[in-house]
Amino acid sequence: MDSLTQQPGFAVYRNTVLKGTTDALLANFPTVERLVGTDWLRSAAAIHARLSPPTDTRLLNYGAGLPDFLDKFEHAQDMPYLGDVARLDLLWTQVHCAADEPGLGLNDLAQIPATELGNLRLKPRDTARWVWLPDCPAYTIWCVNREQREMPEKLEWQGEGALLTRKAGRVYWQAASAADCAFLDACAAHLPLDVAADWAIDIESDLNLENLIIRLVSADAFVTAELLTTCY
Repeated sequence: MDSLTQQPGFAVYRNTVLKGTTDALLANFPTVERLVGTDWLRSAAAIHARLSPPTDTRLLNYGAGLPDFLDKFEHAQDMPYLGDVARLDLLWTQVHCAADEPGLGLNDLAQIPATELGNLRLKPRDTARWVWLPDCPAYTIWCVNREQREMPEKLEWQGEGALLTRKAGRVYWQAASAADCAFLDACAAHLPLDVAADWAIDIESDLNLENLIIRLVSADAFVTAELLTTCY
């Protein structure tokens, strides 16, 4: 095997594969590239690709480990938000590639008797992704750069969340609170609405639950609403 890998042709193949994986990472993480520049990200991507080569021939799916890599990368320590920005780029790709399915509308929800709402289980859509990032304003940094706008002069250094969804083939994003994300986490865990509400209220005691549900349903975050026959 050593004699094979030392052949010039094998070196060309290896370099071609490495270029393909680094090109894929640049394509999959455009916001990170805009923040750090093409040369910086290409160098970091090459290191990551050597440590974690792709296991799927579909390179659009490559890069799940890049956010954690950037968290620990020596040359990114002065950019503590970079790993979280990469996480948001990764969520964008997941939403973009997810299987399409019809969304649950407010009219659908209105058909359910109020007395049964506690036993309602909301199922998030495959085209919905959310995350709470507690350490820095990564969503603002990501959003401003993704939309190629100017960064605000004053940036509050606090945790932020995001909800990404897809409508008519286009990916949309909006800010999400920690309570929003907790509610969605509970729904993704197949818990009924009354338990999901408790998760959210534990984080935000004065939460307007009706407003939260309307916002999330209007954002096309859910695919179905199922009434459970037994209570939790």
